[in-house]
Amino acid sequence: MRGLVTAWRAGCGLLALGTVAVAYAFRRPGLDAVDFWSYWTNLSNCLGGLVLLAGALPGRRGGAALDRLRGAAALYLAITGVVYALLLGGEVANWPGWVQHRLMPVALPLDWLLFTPVRRLPPWRTLLAWLAVPLGYLGYVLAHGARTRWYPYPFLNADRYGYPAVAGYALLLAGIFTAAAAALLVWADLRRRLLRLGKRLAGVPSWVRETS
Repeated sequence: MRGLVTAWRAGCGLLALGTVAVAYAFRRPGLDAVDFWSYWTNLSNCLGGLVLLAGALPGRRGGAALDRLRGAAALYLAITGVVYALLLGGEVANWPGWVQHRLMPVALPLDWLLFTPVRRLPPWRTLLAWLAVPLGYLGYVLAHGARTRWYPYPFLNADRYGYPAVAGYALLLAGIFTAAAAALLVWADLRRRLLRLGKRLAGVPSWVRETS
């Protein structure tokens, strides 16, 4: 089982990073490195690929820092898929787009759901840490856009739609981020409790389980 998990993570991690590299190499003319890395899609896929590869390394499973990063990557990529489908039309024109907007937004949350952390993560501290990154990203996009008049996503274009409209989208996304993050943490805690209960029951004689 461990070998299959390692192969899954290594394969998906290499695919994610390779796709980001291809997207960067064949980016459209005029899109410089700063603008390329201003896309949430590229950032989340890069983080997801690195986290999966780290999880595939021998002796790197179960660390608290890696667990927090795994959850963050699962959250950010899930939001990548949801936002692309709901706010950006959801059309995929090539295989890098399919990997970044279809495959990885499923692979990372699935990795979290199937292989939850062994140790309990502090819920409020973890939630706030996960949400701090998209909040910082929003601040960066607005500051960068105010200076360059370029925005990576149309719904964040304050020059075109105004800050009140952008604030509305930001609140919507904040609600989605918070709900998804809470769901990931609740699932991890619930599955850990169920696994612990299963281990306890496995150590109890069958006649005790049948009469309890």
